[in-house]
Amino acid sequence: MMCRTDESVPEPGGEHDVGATDAVFTSLLEDSAEELYEQAPCGYLSTLMDGTIAKINKTLLDWVGLERSRVVGKMRFADLLTVGGKLYHETHFAPLLQMKGEVSGIALDIKAAGRQRMPVLVTSKVKTSEDGEPMLIRTTVFDARDRRAYEAELLRGRKAAEEAHRQSEADRARLQEALAVLQQSLLPAALPVVPGLEAGSYYHTASADLLGGDFYDLFPVDGGRWAFFLGDVCGKGPQAAAVTSLARYTLRAAALHDADPVTALSTLNTVLHERYASGEGRYCTAIFGVLEPADGHVGVHLASGGHPSALIHRADGSADYLPTPGGLLVGVLPQAPFTAAHTDLRPGDTLLLYTDGLTEARIGPARELYGEDALRAFTAGQSPAGPQALITALSGLLDSFGDGLDDDTALLALGVPATPASLAAPASEDPT
Repeated sequence: MMCRTDESVPEPGGEHDVGATDAVFTSLLEDSAEELYEQAPCGYLSTLMDGTIAKINKTLLDWVGLERSRVVGKMRFADLLTVGGKLYHETHFAPLLQMKGEVSGIALDIKAAGRQRMPVLVTSKVKTSEDGEPMLIRTTVFDARDRRAYEAELLRGRKAAEEAHRQSEADRARLQEALAVLQQSLLPAALPVVPGLEAGSYYHTASADLLGGDFYDLFPVDGGRWAFFLGDVCGKGPQAAAVTSLARYTLRAAALHDADPVTALSTLNTVLHERYASGEGRYCTAIFGVLEPADGHVGVHLASGGHPSALIHRADGSADYLPTPGGLLVGVLPQAPFTAAHTDLRPGDTLLLYTDGLTEARIGPARELYGEDALRAFTAGQSPAGPQALITALSGLLDSFGDGLDDDTALLALGVPATPASLAAPASEDPT
C-alpha cells in the first residue's frame, strides 16, 4: 500500500521553522532599551562623580524599598549601603575607583526594604569625555544572597570540620598519653644496680597509637644470683598488653620458685597455654637467664623459646651469637622443648638481648631486611665500652631506620666492667 505525503506539513529546518524563529526574536527585540534597563535582573545606577545618584533602575529601587523621587538627585550611592559598607566605600572603594577608573566584584551590603541587610556584588566604571575628563560613574549591583548563604554554609562546615579535627587530635593525644603510661607499667621503671655488673635497656615504640608486646626485666633471686628475661608477645593492642603483663609476672614468680631457665620457660608455657587454649591462641618468644657472679667472671645460664639468639660483644671487639636452636614458641603446645645455653662474661664483655623489631627493620631503596648479620657487623664495629654505650649506639641505629622500623623493639644489655668490682657482692634488692 502506498502512503501519500502531506505537502502541508513542513520539513524540520524548512522555511516555516526559520520564519517562526525570526518572529520570536523580533518580539523580543521589540522591548525598549529603557524597559530592559528598568527590569534587568540586576541593579543599575549612574552617579555624578561625587556619588549623587542621577539614574537608578526599578530593580534596585525595589531591593532598597524606596521611591525614585526620594533617591534621584537627593541621595548618594553610599547612602544605600549599611554602615560598614559605607565605611568601606569611602575608605577603599571610592579611592580605588578614582585611581583605576574601574572596580569589579566588590562584596558590600545594602540597606534593603524592611531594614534587612542584603549582600551584593558591586562593579563600577567611570565614564569619561572625549578629552578624558571623568563625567559620571556607572554601577551594576548583583544580588549575592544565595552566594553569601553558600559561603556561610561553607564557613560553618569548615569550622565544624576544624573543631572535629581539634577534638580528634585532643582525643588522640589523651589516648597516646594513656597508652604511654600503660606501656611503661609493663616495663621496669629502672634497672636495679647489680654488684660487679653493668646493665642498660631501651624501648623503641614504633607507633604511639598501639600498645606493643615487648618486655624485659632484671631482678635478684637466691644466693646472690640475678635473673633476667626479654620477650615479644605476638600481636599488639590491649590483648597483647594483657599477655605481656601475665608473662612478666609469671616469669618473676617462677624464678623465685625455681630459677632454672628451662623450668621458668616451661612454667610460662603452661600458664599461657592453659589460659588461652580455649580461645584465640596467645603466645610469645622469650629468653630467660640467670647470672652467677664468680671470681673474675659472671656465668650466664639461659634458655630460649623461639627467640632470636643473644649476641655477645667481647672485650676484644668481636661479636657473635650464642646459639639456642630448636626452642619452640612459648604457649603454642602443652609441652614445649626449650633450648639451654651457657657462657661466661669476662671483664669488658657484654651480652645483648633484643626483639626482632631490630633485625626485621626494612632498609634501603629495596626495603630489604636489616638482618642478624648486619647487627653482628654493627656491634663488632662498636668500641667494647660496656652495655650503656652499646645501647646508645643501637638506639641511634633504630632512629636511623625511620619508617622502615614498623615494630616495637626492646633492648637489654648486661656486661662486666673492664675493671670490675667484687663480683661476689651481696644483692642490692630484696628478692621478694
